[in-house]
Amino acid sequence: MAKRKSVSTKTQPGVPHRPPLPQAGEDPGALAGTTDDDEFSYLVEPGDAGRRLDKFLALRRPDVSRSRVQRWIEAGAVTRNGAPARARDVVLAGDAIAIAPVVDPEDTAYAPEPMPIPVVWEDDTILVLDKPAGLVVHPGAGNWSGTLLNGLLAYDPALARVPRAGIVHRLDAGTSGLMVVARTIAAQTDLVRQLQDRTVLREYWALVAGEPPPSGTIDAALARDPRNPLRFRESESAHARPARTRFHRIRTWALGSAGPRVSWVSCRLETGRTHQIRVHMESIGHPLLGDPVYRRHLPATLNGQSWLGHQALHACRLALVHPRRHETMEWFAAPPPDLRDLMRTLGATDEELAAAPAAINPLSRAGGRGRG
Repeated sequence: MAKRKSVSTKTQPGVPHRPPLPQAGEDPGALAGTTDDDEFSYLVEPGDAGRRLDKFLALRRPDVSRSRVQRWIEAGAVTRNGAPARARDVVLAGDAIAIAPVVDPEDTAYAPEPMPIPVVWEDDTILVLDKPAGLVVHPGAGNWSGTLLNGLLAYDPALARVPRAGIVHRLDAGTSGLMVVARTIAAQTDLVRQLQDRTVLREYWALVAGEPPPSGTIDAALARDPRNPLRFRESESAHARPARTRFHRIRTWALGSAGPRVSWVSCRLETGRTHQIRVHMESIGHPLLGDPVYRRHLPATLNGQSWLGHQALHACRLALVHPRRHETMEWFAAPPPDLRDLMRTLGATDEELAAAPAAINPLSRAGGRGRG
């Protein structure tokens, strides 16, 4: 059974409220409420009357974040006089506020979870892996477990000593392809600097609707869409971030004698923003096949097909300077089976699919630090 703790909140009006300090010999965590099986209760004093419940608890529990307090309330773990409470409730003198035992998903977000890690290169400094589509890279809201980070911690427990388990850049969940992971803090610092200096080459292959120009550059700043926080869009607002994508059309196929066209393009990021390739290609009228979010200008005959169940985007090529060897290294990963099968169906040959992208697309080196 959970232990119940009663903490007095009596204090002078206007003075910030803090839990009482532990006495000599007492466990410093006893009053901080750091264990999962503790239940805390508070009696609201006159000096606290009139505060919102979430602000009251934030003052009572300085050991936890404001967002965690909000999650406790939303989960129904907080009661006011025995009844479920809301964040906006105003507390009154004499109110009894209780926090039931609750395990926050964030507490287990960094737990090791064995899973297949498709490593294509490793040494004592870096890992290069070929992330499958459908795998979330980093824990976050709605994905507190089962992420690549959890798998990396199981693959190499020493990565727990490196911030973010050595992850220095991300790919969207629906995007497959090459990523580099640092195995030491020094290597992570070096790789982050290369990404910031835009000297890391990352090339993507995509299948898009229509027939874009043979090559081009899309230079359009991006910002989160205020109407849909899951989307990004071109923007000229003050908080928009510069974004620049270079693309080259490799092949175009017509679906039937009078059907729509589909093109195979390669893209390189001169900047790297979240969803950059997906937003930029949609913005010029050529959205990615299978993209569940960016579908404007997609012909009805293509829109009705499920294709892959995710965007047809693969990070096929990665080149960087090895943090310890100080020499340029380069890797190529062919598309995964589902995308490769679709490309074969459209007309791509096995020889094309296995070729290094540079042999098909002589774009100059340009890197980025965001997600495709």
